[in-house]
Amino acid sequence: MTDTSTAAAPAPFLTAWFEILDSDEPNRILDLISDDFSLSILFSTGDGKATDFAGDRAALVGYLEQRERGTRTHHLLSATTLGQDELFLGEVRRAGVPEASFVAAGRVDENGRLKRLLIGRSSEIRFD
Repeated sequence: MTDTSTAAAPAPFLTAWFEILDSDEPNRILDLISDDFSLSILFSTGDGKATDFAGDRAALVGYLEQRERGTRTHHLLSATTLGQDELFLGEVRRAGVPEASFVAAGRVDENGRLKRLLIGRSSEIRFD
């Protein structure tokens, strides 16, 4: 994750999440989830088709295993926090070139761990 400082980020948890995801050790995000974590990561694969990783920790592990590690970076466009909920609008870049837009919503529990995560990504729309 680039272009922003975690300390000043309007969605500090998700900002840190994407920084870790873009790092050399993306599996560290597994240390940030709650025991009752659930997610859905839905991303367009083109031609009106999509892939959905949905479930619990095992689904997140499956998502991490299939990623092209080190090829894409996540960039903050806008974000906000409302209570336990963080919303993050971003752009995925490959070698610095915009590839897709994404939106993420996360709920952080009282222990500072991610309880719910919803991410949608599409290469069909840009927020520039």
